[in-house]
Amino acid sequence: MTTRRGLARSASWLVLFLGLSVPTLAAEWELRDKTLVVWAAPANLGQQGGSALTVQQPGGGFDAVVFGELAPGRWMAGSEFFRRTQTDQSAAAAETGDAKTLVQVAVAYKGRRVSIYRDARPYAEYDMASEPVAFTSSSVALLGLRHLEMMGGPTFRGEIEDARIYPLALDAGALSKLKPDQPSDPAPLAWWTFDDGKVDDRMGAFPPARLMGAATVRDGRLHLDGGFAMIGKGIGAARTRETEDWPTYHVSALPREGLARPYDANGCIYWKGKYHLMYIYQDPKLPKGGHCWGHAVSTDLVDWTFLPPALVPQREDRDVGIFSGNAFLDKNGVPTLCWFGVEAGVCVATAADDDLIVWKKHPKNPIIPMPRPGEPGHGVYTVWDPYLWLEGDDYICLLGGNKLPNGKDTLYTMKSKDLVSWAPVGPFFDHPDLSWTTEGEDCSCPDFFKIGGKRALLCISHKVGGRIYIGRYENDRFFPEKHVRMNWPGGQFFAPESLLDDKGRRIIWAWVTDPRTLPTQQATGSGVQSLPRVIDLDVEGNLTIKPVPELERLRRNPRRSADMSVGSEVAVATFDGAPIRGDAMELALSVEPGSAEEVAVAVRCTPDDSEKTVIRYRPGAKTLAIDSSKSTRRDDVVYTNGPLDTGGLLRGSDYKNPRNVFEAPLELKPGEPLRLRIFLDGPMLEVFANDRQCLTQQVFPESKEARMVKVSAQGGPVIFNGIEAWDMAPAKFVDKKGAN
Repeated sequence: MTTRRGLARSASWLVLFLGLSVPTLAAEWELRDKTLVVWAAPANLGQQGGSALTVQQPGGGFDAVVFGELAPGRWMAGSEFFRRTQTDQSAAAAETGDAKTLVQVAVAYKGRRVSIYRDARPYAEYDMASEPVAFTSSSVALLGLRHLEMMGGPTFRGEIEDARIYPLALDAGALSKLKPDQPSDPAPLAWWTFDDGKVDDRMGAFPPARLMGAATVRDGRLHLDGGFAMIGKGIGAARTRETEDWPTYHVSALPREGLARPYDANGCIYWKGKYHLMYIYQDPKLPKGGHCWGHAVSTDLVDWTFLPPALVPQREDRDVGIFSGNAFLDKNGVPTLCWFGVEAGVCVATAADDDLIVWKKHPKNPIIPMPRPGEPGHGVYTVWDPYLWLEGDDYICLLGGNKLPNGKDTLYTMKSKDLVSWAPVGPFFDHPDLSWTTEGEDCSCPDFFKIGGKRALLCISHKVGGRIYIGRYENDRFFPEKHVRMNWPGGQFFAPESLLDDKGRRIIWAWVTDPRTLPTQQATGSGVQSLPRVIDLDVEGNLTIKPVPELERLRRNPRRSADMSVGSEVAVATFDGAPIRGDAMELALSVEPGSAEEVAVAVRCTPDDSEKTVIRYRPGAKTLAIDSSKSTRRDDVVYTNGPLDTGGLLRGSDYKNPRNVFEAPLELKPGEPLRLRIFLDGPMLEVFANDRQCLTQQVFPESKEARMVKVSAQGGPVIFNGIEAWDMAPAKFVDKKGAN
């Protein structure tokens, strides 16, 4: 008897034997009219927004067989921003099949006409408002993921027996003749049968696939449990957590925490002799993205223990995910967490033990609900990233993401005596200088605290990244007097959070976003926090930024280069005649720029300079910059304008306008040398300058030889007063997170 698997193996010769009309596939092809066909069994009928089959032009449109995104249990033709999607799906029947029952779903496109079929019977039909999208041989096929920009979820969960793309619109009659794992006339452009444990296109239009996350092939089916298959040209070499550069002394997501995007620092608090750092990560076993708060604890800011997650959405909760918030002490002096509960509003929980492992959620959560149409507050304020604290006898909650009538960002203030009954106060601050921010910036991830006799509002704009307002707090309002950016276009310092320790230090961390494209992030994991930094105000009221001195405990193998007079020729930093090299090290240097137009320090250099990352100071422009234009030869690393612009597309070359250089203001006082402390930790690069500026980037050179340090100058010689270097020992990270 011929088995289904055996028949699939015979597909190629059957096509030839039966004389089917097989298109001759050229190196290049274009697809407009088409049919996407898939035999699939959804694991559950309540899942939302995954795609059984997608074709996408990287950086452009996509068409997809999507399940349950706009209407529960319904199949639909997905497209970017629903441009070619029927949004009213009330006439479509809800899926009734169980997890082991295959259904054939097909979406046919003919001109502007879209026809959807279930088991070869009409399911939905409509005309698109726009013309069809053209797909070419550079397109990507996805099995499980809706489109490339989804950043890891949601995905289709279930089994796929067969998936095909036809270069023409098939009707119900043609679809009724199709059988899974059997050839057809006409032949498909692309065809996946998952035979022999592979995800290979039997027609050769697409290269072999890469499986990402929880995706496996067995028994002739693709099994998706939070992962997906990605198929396209130019993906590059498969990467793994073991082969990829990874930090050794920065806090980073555990391997089983996956993509960790976002990986915002949250709920930071110093309590009973311990530093508690919480962070957002995604549990793939949970619905709605699975956003939770992880929890790491340290006694010295160097070695960390990962504890069970602090906050996880439960079935009985109104909120379906844990997003940004903070930690504070309530009126009883008990540590309390505040967060934005996805689809609900502001939520709180109190600690049940001094180790801050068990948290009891408030029975009235959300204590500040998202106002619905017709409810008080609707159209007045937005409930988003909260910051909550006790000011005297009042609880004050700041709501992020609000706008002033002039379009500038603000927060909205709420006040309460008991955390339950809240009175709206109004906008928290106005802008005395409209040039501080640019169009489209918001105020999210707020953190409000005392610093140097002033008040500071640490926050982000999603457009640019970390920043801080400094000013006065009077009568429930904040009066900013200064705005300081902590990130600039091209940089990756995002979502900072702070705590006050027993030494009176204000210490901050931030998620450092990832410049690698989504396939690599999915394959290796992602998520890194910056080094802990102490911020303060100097005697002139300017912000100071320094790495915590505890990091010096990791220093090993100290060495110092001789003083060097450097001109336009690149000089290698040496010690006892040998180059100073390393990819987990700290460098400290001082240089008088003099009349030079530029002073540069290059790190992660190959001997031939084919890869290098340049730290550049220009006295005339008063700027300090990181130039990543030659940081790597890899095509899966790309630097973009905004800190959240990466992580979506397939290849670096898909980005048309990379941002390889980012620069920050730095003005030296008369006679002041340029003093740099440079921390390298695998991909992490943090550059502290004169205790008042810091630039943050991730770099991923391809060569293992990219470990040299070089210096240079332009427009005149300068003296480098020796370069101090230390290897940095790995910090200790202990995983006591448990099964979650």
